[in-house]
Amino acid sequence: MCTAAAFVTKDFYFGRTLDYEMSYGDEAVIVPRNFCITFPSIEKKISNHPAYIGMAHVDGNYPLMYEGISEKGLAIAALNFVGYAKYSSPAPDKFNLAPHEVIPFILCQCSNVKQAAELLGRCNIINRAFKDYPIGELHWILADQDGSITLESTENGMHIHNNCTGILANNPEFPQHMMHLTNYMCLSVKEPKNNFCSKLPLKVYSRGMGAMGLPGDLSSESRFVRAAFVKSNSVCGNSENESVNQFFHILGSVEQQKGCCEVSEGVYQYTYYTSCCNCTKGIYYYTTYDNHQISAIDMYKANLNCDRLIRYTLKTTEQIFRHN
Repeated sequence: MCTAAAFVTKDFYFGRTLDYEMSYGDEAVIVPRNFCITFPSIEKKISNHPAYIGMAHVDGNYPLMYEGISEKGLAIAALNFVGYAKYSSPAPDKFNLAPHEVIPFILCQCSNVKQAAELLGRCNIINRAFKDYPIGELHWILADQDGSITLESTENGMHIHNNCTGILANNPEFPQHMMHLTNYMCLSVKEPKNNFCSKLPLKVYSRGMGAMGLPGDLSSESRFVRAAFVKSNSVCGNSENESVNQFFHILGSVEQQKGCCEVSEGVYQYTYYTSCCNCTKGIYYYTTYDNHQISAIDMYKANLNCDRLIRYTLKTTEQIFRHN
């Protein structure tokens, strides 16, 4: 499972966790401006487009993107939506896209969320797999410096929701996440007052009691609430180091540790990687479960005009600074 967030200080930041029980050999990938991207579902090729960067599994020189951030400052991430995602049959008056085609189709043609929403209104997500892979049951968060939307295709059709939280997790449908959030509207970062009964001598006995009841389990509903609370109350400076550091702390609030979420006998889901991209400057940061040191890739230091993928093997060995 996964959690994604959009965050603004002086610059705009976007990233996500990827929580799963295994890795598919993921890589950080830059898709340069002249890399030809094919869309078999609509018999279309795009070979001149904005460059974008993100995490991907590359199969046969095709990057299956988990998230992507373009040089225009538009970001999009795909998150698991198992049991809720329902795709349609091809429609004659729509761009019929397979789930794995949504990210490149939008990033190649849109510069911001408004343009993306307009284009998505002319799209249809269909049941078509990439090669012999299972069809991904997904929903998406799209964001720029001005706001976020959530894209979902369910049994009731395709929906584009305004996402004022800038957060997305997994199941259930986004409107239910927002409804669930109202259960926690009484939480606060401040010390609570005794609203229980003025006749009882109730006193605060610990710091942090204003947020008592904030869910701490690993379910997607709870991660959505926790990430929304942490992000919404985040206090952060405007420098790059402060912003990146705080972003990783925000997503750290929903990080999953090995051993806490068993998906089958002796097999555990965990946070394989966490990403954070300065979408304003095109710098992609990441950590992995086995390496907490932040690694960075500056998109603009690569040759963005080439026609081949630029691939980076992840740093997965823990880096420890030793004082003596």
